[in-house]
Amino acid sequence: MQASLQQRLNAILDLIERALPNAEATDWSALAFRWRRHQAFGLSLGVLEAVQRIAHIEPDDLQHIDAQKQSLLANTEQFVRGLPANNVLMTGARGTGKSSLVRACLARFSAQGLRVIEVDKNDLTDLPEITRCVADRPERFVLFCDDLSFEEGEASYKALKAALDGSVAAPASNVLIYATSNRRHLMPEF
Repeated sequence: MQASLQQRLNAILDLIERALPNAEATDWSALAFRWRRHQAFGLSLGVLEAVQRIAHIEPDDLQHIDAQKQSLLANTEQFVRGLPANNVLMTGARGTGKSSLVRACLARFSAQGLRVIEVDKNDLTDLPEITRCVADRPERFVLFCDDLSFEEGEASYKALKAALDGSVAAPASNVLIYATSNRRHLMPEF
């Protein structure tokens, strides 16, 4: 009886293990990642998924946004060199090159250890978990959230605000947040 119960428990554990994402399987040789949530047994688990095909763009490919390009490239260079750098919010109309600027930074600085992690707005509540995943890595990570906007009371807004304003825990020195928005105001105004 005892052996049968042990076999059944082992079989159940094997099923659970196959269903869960393997956090140790992160391909750290990748230049870009996506933070994705997976459902398993009623739990939602976050994982870094390597992006295999990156939409490559060089800084020189971007025209007529020279001031913005120079500012972002300079900030990113400071970051990869381990010097003080700022989180960035880029605003403007669709198609003005905001997201392309982030990809251009990756193209320019990936050889110096820059990596990009794309984070969906709905997953901003996972910022502390994402930061923990990469905090001890030698690379420098830009957490990139594209097309950011919030409705009143959204938890993702509060999580982003906490990450930007700081908390009791020291921020990871190898993580910055770059975000884009097509809206002039990130939250509705009344």
